[in-house]
Amino acid sequence: MGTKGAATLLAILCSLLLLSLSCGCLAPESEGDQTALLEVDTSWKAARKIPQTLFGLFFEEINHAGAGGLWAELVSNRGFEAGGPYTPSNIDPWSIIGDESSIYVKTERASCFSRNIVALRMEILCAKCPAGGVGIYNPGFWGMNIEEGKSYNLVMYIRSLESVELTASLTCSDGLQNIAAAVIVDTNVSDWRKIEMQLLAKGTCRTSRLELTTSKRGVIWIDQVSLIPSDTYKGHGFRKELIHMLVDLKPQFLRFPGGTFVEGILLRNAFRWRETIGPWEERPGHYGDVWNYWTDDGLGYYELLQLAEDLGAEPIWVFNAGISRNDQVDTTAIAPFVKDVLDSLEFARGSAKSTWGSVRAAMGHPERFPLKYVAVGNEDCDNTKPFYQGHYLKFYNAIRGAYPDIQIISNCDGSSEPLDHPADLYDFHIYNSANDLFLKKDTFSRTSRTGPKVFVSEYAVHVDGDTSKGSLQASLAEAAFLIGLEVNSDIVHMASYAPLFVNDNDRKWNPDAIVFNSWQQYGTPSYWMQTFFGESSGAVIHPVRLNSSYSGSLAASAITWQDNEDIFLRIKIVNFGPNAVNLTLSATGLEAGVNASRSAVTVLTSNDSLDENSFDDPLKVKPVKSGLPSAAEEMQAMLVPHSFTSFDLALDEYGELAADM
Repeated sequence: MGTKGAATLLAILCSLLLLSLSCGCLAPESEGDQTALLEVDTSWKAARKIPQTLFGLFFEEINHAGAGGLWAELVSNRGFEAGGPYTPSNIDPWSIIGDESSIYVKTERASCFSRNIVALRMEILCAKCPAGGVGIYNPGFWGMNIEEGKSYNLVMYIRSLESVELTASLTCSDGLQNIAAAVIVDTNVSDWRKIEMQLLAKGTCRTSRLELTTSKRGVIWIDQVSLIPSDTYKGHGFRKELIHMLVDLKPQFLRFPGGTFVEGILLRNAFRWRETIGPWEERPGHYGDVWNYWTDDGLGYYELLQLAEDLGAEPIWVFNAGISRNDQVDTTAIAPFVKDVLDSLEFARGSAKSTWGSVRAAMGHPERFPLKYVAVGNEDCDNTKPFYQGHYLKFYNAIRGAYPDIQIISNCDGSSEPLDHPADLYDFHIYNSANDLFLKKDTFSRTSRTGPKVFVSEYAVHVDGDTSKGSLQASLAEAAFLIGLEVNSDIVHMASYAPLFVNDNDRKWNPDAIVFNSWQQYGTPSYWMQTFFGESSGAVIHPVRLNSSYSGSLAASAITWQDNEDIFLRIKIVNFGPNAVNLTLSATGLEAGVNASRSAVTVLTSNDSLDENSFDDPLKVKPVKSGLPSAAEEMQAMLVPHSFTSFDLALDEYGELAADM
């Protein structure tokens, strides 16, 4: 558009700023305020396409993110395997109902499942048992959230030499309030028998437990006890309210299952994909020695591929490269690991008639998963792991030969000097203080534009020993860093925050994006910050220039993005500093009008830069979105200290622009 159109755009930008002022998101000018000029070149010839994959998610089994979190299984240690293969063993968190004169329980190697052979032997000693019977109970992961009117699918395996009269019930944690119950009466259980039933809750208790009780004297063997809400996301076993928070981030990829969870402290405790597929009852589970808890591996390789599909995201499979934190195999012995990875790719991508593709099909997914990215190990390229590069080349050559379209990600950092081995992308992790991360927003401005692309698979404000659970200040530093990734998206093709989830009862790592317990969840400021970038992947970025003596505390970018109805010009500005900023906007070159009625401004800020969200105040720091009033002539406004502002201007006359996008 010409001069008149540019003036109209500037007026509308200014009216957005003035609207923020009226909402208290901007401050009146005062002594000590800073000034800044933001120039946006919105001409199409100066624009550049952002990779479709730029922003996504990284899921790791840490902080009970999956077991007791995203994966909706309510029973902890459902197969009694967590105590190890040697019996008798610990059955924690299972406990008995009754005393030692009425019941005796122990584990035995008596299961019908060869890969998880441990089962529970429960001997009822009392001839006249207490009212309600005796038995065992499982509290789940710090209490089961049972809600009135909802149904829960119970599955378990039992065996007895005599007839069985067993009651399965859901009670509050004190065992006094009975919310749901069903009675199992069976005379033919001399061999292991699968019992399936549905429990309908007649009340709500956030800290419930599953009880299995009887008043009949005798011995019952019990194994593989599962309780899952019948209403999970798309029926695939995921906790719906947590998935909805992921969907709102509009992720373009899902990296899984770790992280150090992939490696293990010892190789014997590393994630083994083939032990996490097939019927859940037959999965042996494993002890994650990095984060120190047992997982039944109900959330396995197949389920994580399914999760990526459900999110509409590209799966990125991070596999163990024959290296753990404390041990590694020699490159001369890596062949079985390479074969294992090729089998995993066949499981995901092979035909339903192939060896491993048929296993996937039998699990209910005959269609191939579109797995196009793999990462060879995690944080394995350093001086303490001398075999990594030798291992990497073995994996690279085998995968490239079998699947030439798969993009292969190296652990070695190529940001400061070229890699000495072939790769499509290289992995880059960054954890810093808020101040340091903000200063690193231009990290990739100096990176060579030739060679592999960058995958920033783990970024966050994190300092060892810091007890912060996610502040506004942290989110602003991260926002500035992501703006830097947008600006350098010709070389940076992917980025994801870490960690994604934390169960509030098991904070192994702080901060995190999403906090939850058995029935609540909230986003930290870092979660809300990411919502500002949901439309960036696949958008078009425009050059911007900041002129200010205060520019060291500012970061800005401008993109054009499209939804089902409109094209928007989005201008994002981080004010990381303690001073308000008198901002002047200058935008030129966009050949389109602006529809004020469909435009908006969104601001993330709070009264204190160290403010955090919590269960008591889950929205203390959240984005505030406002509509656009009538255009104003004034072209300046004051940005408050410690804020992140996004202006979305709906463009009317976009003809050729829409075609180009």
